[in-house]
Amino acid sequence: MKKIVLMVVAMFVMTAAFAENENNSTMKSVEAYDMTINMRKLAVTLDLTSDQMEAVQDIHNAFCNDMMLAAHAQSDERSNMVNQAVKKDMRYMHYILNDAQYKKYELLLMTTLKNRGLK
Repeated sequence: MKKIVLMVVAMFVMTAAFAENENNSTMKSVEAYDMTINMRKLAVTLDLTSDQMEAVQDIHNAFCNDMMLAAHAQSDERSNMVNQAVKKDMRYMHYILNDAQYKKYELLLMTTLKNRGLK
């Protein structure tokens, strides 16, 4: 009887440990798509005016929403959705930022995506 109880407890512990790792990897995957940033630091880095800062914040909020949709999409659609979100974000940012600001923003965004394994 003791052996059966110990076997059941061991199976329960191993199952719980496996399920915990599976949930952690899913959360890490979703966290990689969270693109929220400190807008004040971005404004200082890009030397944005107040009007540019408002527009950039609106565009970036839409980009964050698109990225979270991609995070919850099926894996075969995810890469395409990320590419579309990035293209849309870059196209809108190009209208708001001057050339120097745009190049710096592009570098920051592409570096962030590469570091998170999304590109």
